[in-house]
Amino acid sequence: MELLHTTNHGAFGARPPSYDLENGIAGEKKDDPLELDKIATLQEGSEKFRKLGWKRLTICLIVEAIALGSLSVPSAFATIGMVGGVVLTVGLGFVAIYTSFVVGQVKLRYPHVAHYHDAVQLIWGRLGKELTGAMFTIFLVLLVGSHALTGTIAWINITNALDTCALVWGVISAVILLLLALPPTFAEFAILGYIDFCSIIAAIMITIVATGVQASGNPGGLSAVNWSAWPPPDTTFYQAFLSTTNIIFAYSFAVCQFSFMSEMHTPTDFPKSIWALGLIEIFIYTLTGTLIYAFVGQDVKSPALLSASGTVSRIAFGIALPVIFISGSINGTVVGRYIIDRAFPRSPIRFINNSRSWVVWGALIAMITWLGWVIAEAIPFFNALLGLISSLFISGFTFYFPALFWFLLIKEGKWNANLENIVLSALNAIVFCIGIAVLGCGTYASVQDIIDQYNKGSVKGAFTCDSRSYL
Repeated sequence: MELLHTTNHGAFGARPPSYDLENGIAGEKKDDPLELDKIATLQEGSEKFRKLGWKRLTICLIVEAIALGSLSVPSAFATIGMVGGVVLTVGLGFVAIYTSFVVGQVKLRYPHVAHYHDAVQLIWGRLGKELTGAMFTIFLVLLVGSHALTGTIAWINITNALDTCALVWGVISAVILLLLALPPTFAEFAILGYIDFCSIIAAIMITIVATGVQASGNPGGLSAVNWSAWPPPDTTFYQAFLSTTNIIFAYSFAVCQFSFMSEMHTPTDFPKSIWALGLIEIFIYTLTGTLIYAFVGQDVKSPALLSASGTVSRIAFGIALPVIFISGSINGTVVGRYIIDRAFPRSPIRFINNSRSWVVWGALIAMITWLGWVIAEAIPFFNALLGLISSLFISGFTFYFPALFWFLLIKEGKWNANLENIVLSALNAIVFCIGIAVLGCGTYASVQDIIDQYNKGSVKGAFTCDSRSYL
């Protein structure tokens, strides 16, 4: 395969060419007062986007990775069993840590890589760059739409206003997502991340305690809960794999990692963030899955907040509102940064440091949020569609792309040159196979889920006002 831009562009902390002032003004007159003013503006803007440390990177990754999706893990355990759930949650967690470490190594070796598509260009050329850029944009825009729908569900549960048109809550959710996505730098956005993290932890703890109390008060107590160590006998392959994808997608933080690392002032610190996030996720997902499944059993709902009693469920949804909107809005910010970097590669507009650039940025975020909301409301089987898109895209972003990066960009010498290369070659081959399995089996499972929803008549209408159809 053609390898592009394989030259090392300097120290690990060097500014990527997307921020490279020398390259950006090549051929221009350096003694022109207007050009000197432009250079000063670019320098100021570049520094504005180089303030992310490893702690704030961890928070950004937590915001992007840990959302209400973590409360779908118990329902996955109900399908694949307690043993399978724990093994997959822990195992896939460590795989995700490793693949994110590979992503970070690519960023350090090729500092000019600003977004995921830049890295794919190194191995697949221009076609790979444009294809991955489209995948990146589509996936993140749909995630924004997904959080708008989740916000609608939350508002309906909290207010219990079933007579209010659901589109009203959808518009309110979209507006909140738009406003929260306006901070253009990830260092600024990380401040919201602390609220997000406290929100999801509190929502999880309330759900665990509430379901535990409910189980203890039922006849027979905890021993009467119908959980199982193994999958139920009537579980089909597609149902099992569809549940497995809930766990796989909960570890999909590598998709935004290049974008986040482009704003780090010390990129070499990224392993601290990866290990911190990975271990936190493994702990939260395993604890959430095992305890709530053990307290509720086969009747556990997704998200698990719905498994608590009516009042407690409304309280938990209220506490979860920050994570619904903050975790959703960061996807808009990431895709907004990607689009503005490509649209204005040498313009001060990309640094969002004057009134004109703020107008452009605000209009871009509004367009992204509106598009995500419209698609989510217009497609009756949107959540199943998101699962299909996730199978098609996350299989690459989290698994087979990092494996290819290691073989084509990171590995030094032949695969059997030494013991380290042999071990890592085998590991990355396994990761690649996992990605291909997720691509094939996940796509099949998602398509089958769409078919089953239509057969059961559970697909809601497009732009429906019926609030009950969201419950």
